[in-house]
Amino acid sequence: MDSRFYALNIRRYQQRAQIETPDTIYWERLEKPEFLKECNTIDYLDFSPSDPDNFVVTCSVRVQIYNLVTKLVVKNLSRFQKTAYGATFRQDGRLLAAGDEEGHVKLFDTTSRNILRIFKGHKAPVHRTFFTNDKLQLTSFCDDKSVRLWDVSNEKVVNTYNDAHTDYIRAGAMHPLAGNMFVSGGYDGKINLYDTRAENAIQRTLDHGSPVESLLFMPNGSIFISAGGNQVRVWDLISGCRLLTMMSQHHKTVTCLRLGTDGRRLFSAGLDRHVKIYDTTTYKTVHTLTYPNAVVSLGVASGDQAVVAGMVDGLISIKRMIVENKPSHLNKIRVSHAVKEKRKLVKKLMRPDTSQAVDHTIKNRFKSTKLQTYDVHLRKFNFKKALDEVLLPLQVEKHPENTVAVITELLQRRALDKALTERPDVVLIQFIDFLCTHMGEIRFMRPLMNAANTVLDIFEGSCVSYSLKVMEALQRLSTAIQAEIAVTVEMLQLKGAMDTIIGVSLNDNYRPKTRTSTPKEVRMQPSARAEKYVIYVD
Repeated sequence: MDSRFYALNIRRYQQRAQIETPDTIYWERLEKPEFLKECNTIDYLDFSPSDPDNFVVTCSVRVQIYNLVTKLVVKNLSRFQKTAYGATFRQDGRLLAAGDEEGHVKLFDTTSRNILRIFKGHKAPVHRTFFTNDKLQLTSFCDDKSVRLWDVSNEKVVNTYNDAHTDYIRAGAMHPLAGNMFVSGGYDGKINLYDTRAENAIQRTLDHGSPVESLLFMPNGSIFISAGGNQVRVWDLISGCRLLTMMSQHHKTVTCLRLGTDGRRLFSAGLDRHVKIYDTTTYKTVHTLTYPNAVVSLGVASGDQAVVAGMVDGLISIKRMIVENKPSHLNKIRVSHAVKEKRKLVKKLMRPDTSQAVDHTIKNRFKSTKLQTYDVHLRKFNFKKALDEVLLPLQVEKHPENTVAVITELLQRRALDKALTERPDVVLIQFIDFLCTHMGEIRFMRPLMNAANTVLDIFEGSCVSYSLKVMEALQRLSTAIQAEIAVTVEMLQLKGAMDTIIGVSLNDNYRPKTRTSTPKEVRMQPSARAEKYVIYVD
């Protein structure tokens, strides 16, 4: 029988550093990545607004729509003579626009895969195309240093902004609320803010300092973000495009930006194989995702259902979020972990014994840890002296976890009442004051509440024999307990109110019931230019 006396475990009561944040726990729920392989660099990724399980991949001369669950191609749009760029969905998911190396912008019907419109006019590759907020117009950003605004219905150009930049234009973003405003970013390091209603359309010109690779508006439209070089810059549109902050978390060029968690998180991907996740209230990094190669495109599904990254070698990484109401994923993780542990145990048991026979055996020796004074008293069952040791002012002020550890040990031995009976009033008042001071701390609350119950049991039958000062201490203990109960009730009420507000705000399916019936939308028909378009194969 082992006769060693083990010291009290006080580590569980010590103040722990917050290593795991809520964001870390949340984003670690992303599954192990699944990979798809394409033949060339993944230029652009975009999720369908109408069907969150579908996302479009722009690669080489093809634009393919994949299903997030099956990982198979649902639609293949291969009507490109040369390389396609930047395929994006319209806000309703019914149309899809993509530029190409010929300088054309092509509009597709996502249901029938037909080309509905072909916008011609650019003289260089068009790398980015975006729909305006009203869904009626389309903006194209081209390497010929011009930006064009197209009318979707009649296939004509509305406005042309020539020489908007002095180098290639590879980035752009549309204002989410105002259809007449958008921004463009070029390899000259400049960012232009446009207002199509004004006589001089370019309202502001900002300097990012590096070739601009990506632009993004926040959902409220008051802030837009630019990425270029190894920097991500945040601009305040309301206060005259003032620079709010600058983030340099990447070691190489930042290639793309995305929003997640309903606009509360910002994603930035770079050539350093990392995807940084920022809190949009503080713009501090809350998590980092690592990939096997340089990330050049990124897509985030609605509700953070999945994070899809396209890499420079044509690899597509799909990380899906583990849903709590589907325990099969968690069971799979637990089973695999149990199998690994079982294999380790079997290997350990099957390992041959190579030790040679000896004529004598030396007993295992261990280095005993030095016991504290209160541990020595507990070992000798001197409960009162152990309690006195941890109630010293220096111990209570600097190491309250030692006091709570001794109280917990006495409770487990059912000896706290013995340690408190027949004690001077000074000791009892000191003990009660300790309970009142530290009862509100979450790490001490449970053992100190049990200790308070023990104190009340001791004083229940003999209140008359104690002095007035002890009775006042008991009154302070009662007041502290009532205050904790009141705080708990208020927190529960606040939690219920916040759960209601968050539940209503996140319920995307909530719609007020109206008796008016929406008319059926007429499907757009291909234009004459689109019907005559032919791809020539060499």
